[in-house]
Amino acid sequence: MTISNMNQEDIICKVLVFNSDDQLKSIELRYEVLRQPLGLDFKRTDLDKESDQIHIGAFAGNKLVGVLLLKTMKDLSDDILKMRQVAVSPDFQSKGIGKKMVQFSEKWANQNGYKIIDLHARKNVVPFYEKLGYHVEGDEFLEVGIPHLRMIKQL
Repeated sequence: MTISNMNQEDIICKVLVFNSDDQLKSIELRYEVLRQPLGLDFKRTDLDKESDQIHIGAFAGNKLVGVLLLKTMKDLSDDILKMRQVAVSPDFQSKGIGKKMVQFSEKWANQNGYKIIDLHARKNVVPFYEKLGYHVEGDEFLEVGIPHLRMIKQL
């Protein structure tokens, strides 16, 4: 399988174990895609707070090509998850990997009793989430210096 002839069926999604090799690789991917372009880095204390979050990885063969995190919102409700830190390797973007990870996370959430996924989408990816059934809630705001919109989906 090469990148050019790869399709969504070639991608396997799974929940990653915190501090496993795959989860640690996912930090590198998140840094490359989400943080480095903005001149930001991760703080160890922030990464440690992710130990109770659900880390989902997308793999093309043995290569980690995508990641997203789900955070419980127990302070608000027991049935809401916040999707965050969605990243796909630049070489694998526009190949359906993001869609497959979101669908996998929704299935996992539904199987685990969650009813709503809430996220902060960078303005330029709002159409991607809208195609997957998410809708905008509220006004545009800045997060890490970039315009974002809050989006919600009832599962």
